[in-house]
Amino acid sequence: MTLITRFAPSPTGLLHLGSVRTAASAHARARAAGGRFLLRMEDIDQARCRPHFAAAIREDLRWLGLLWDGDVRVQSEHFSDYRAALDSLRARRLVYPCFCSRADIARAAAAPHGAEEVYPGTCRCLPPAEAARRVAAGQPHAWRLDLARAMPDTPLFVDDEAQGQIRCDPLSFGDVVLARRDTPASYHLAATHDDALQGVSLVVRGEDLRPAAHLHRLLQHLMGWPAPRYAHVALKLGADGRRLAKRDHAATVRALREAGVAPGKVVARALA
Repeated sequence: MTLITRFAPSPTGLLHLGSVRTAASAHARARAAGGRFLLRMEDIDQARCRPHFAAAIREDLRWLGLLWDGDVRVQSEHFSDYRAALDSLRARRLVYPCFCSRADIARAAAAPHGAEEVYPGTCRCLPPAEAARRVAAGQPHAWRLDLARAMPDTPLFVDDEAQGQIRCDPLSFGDVVLARRDTPASYHLAATHDDALQGVSLVVRGEDLRPAAHLHRLLQHLMGWPAPRYAHVALKLGADGRRLAKRDHAATVRALREAGVAPGKVVARALA
């Protein structure tokens, strides 16, 4: 079986060393196994993502020698795919419309005994006719996964490279948002859909996303998608001990390149 990895950045800024660590790790694993390394632009957040950042990421990856195989999948060009996945969940009543604003949820969490639950479930038990009426009337809403209905009777397991077979436990996410009115898919739904579509067999990503593997494994089960293996890479930390982020302009590939640092040294610094 061909090993397929991917690098899936959100083009909201320039490529930094933390992202290079993930990309280089995924690239190295694919090349060592004679497999394929894919590039995907996760730009479903149209308010924050910018085409010039996507172009810059491609240019920086080429300069680093982290060349990908095949075409780049750009998520904003495939919203209809994610709508179809959501429609499948809706048809099985595994998602429900939520009309709560962020302010509503924040107020509920601040109330006595509310802090332990991120979403208080206000809309979970709305009568179907009332929910349908409000959707048809154009009331702003999100679509949430009904976790109680979605959990299978038999246990699922996440295949984690470092920790082995871990029993799937997505309860910490609660009834997570899978789509909003202005965005037809959340990161969770779009990323899981595309990993299945592209045949990704090893998901290499940052350690901070390890908990998300539990929710993604549940979505794979619900949609009949194959379950890849996961490898979570330790986060790249700055001198202050905090994880590097796009706000750390000095750690961008573009800044290091302009300072005369060679590509191989940039990759080595990212992996150190």
